[in-house]
Amino acid sequence: MFKKSILNFRRQFLVFTGLFFFLTAWSQRPDADIFKMEGKELTIQPILHGTLALEYDGKVIYVDPYGGAKAFEGIKKPDLILITDIHGDHLNEKTLDGLGVEGVTIVAPQAVADQISEKYKNQLVILSNGNKKSLMGIDILAIPMYNLPESDDAKHVKGRGNGYLLNLTGKSIYISGDTADIPEMRNLNDIDIAFVCMNLPYTMDINQAASAVLDFKPKIVYPYHYRGRPEISDTEAFGKLVNAKNKDIEVRLRNWYPEYE
Repeated sequence: MFKKSILNFRRQFLVFTGLFFFLTAWSQRPDADIFKMEGKELTIQPILHGTLALEYDGKVIYVDPYGGAKAFEGIKKPDLILITDIHGDHLNEKTLDGLGVEGVTIVAPQAVADQISEKYKNQLVILSNGNKKSLMGIDILAIPMYNLPESDDAKHVKGRGNGYLLNLTGKSIYISGDTADIPEMRNLNDIDIAFVCMNLPYTMDINQAASAVLDFKPKIVYPYHYRGRPEISDTEAFGKLVNAKNKDIEVRLRNWYPEYE
């Protein structure tokens, strides 16, 4: 009887411990945001740096999976993956391997296709800047992303990587990728939700980002991919710059740098 009680205690302890660590890792992420769109829900979950998960109409999209599989605990497996660029915080095969995404459709530019492992190549849908593809009822347009001024030795040259514009039954979501305040961003129209980067020298500072956002006027903007020097990546200051000139743009600040270790 005593041995049985000890065994039951051990089982309960292990279950509790496992649940505690699972909830601790999960709770380090900010809460997901949920939007009502055409009678359906869009869920946006910030993950890490330039990584996020979207769920809409039963489909789950991962953008630039990075941070290891643990960063995705509690999140449904993806039906679709978008990769913007070749750098390790965007094309991260360690994370892909840990997530077990064999067979999942991956949308990526040619530069990513050239570098990704052979085992993933048959999953790729390659999009070049300006090209569009409809997958699983989602229209996906590849938007240029690059540094200014343009140069051959820039960290992001024009044509190599993709930003993405998603259309979900009439609602548009813009994901900037690593870019400066390029004309292709400034000329966007009717954007419902935008994810805009801001970390020099890889992308832009908050002044450039705010100026671009004030030009294309998304209804909601999330600053993301902002880890860097505080004086150039202050997201609260970015929000103030935007709302000082346009109070109708909702700036959503979220913690994109939880600790998963």
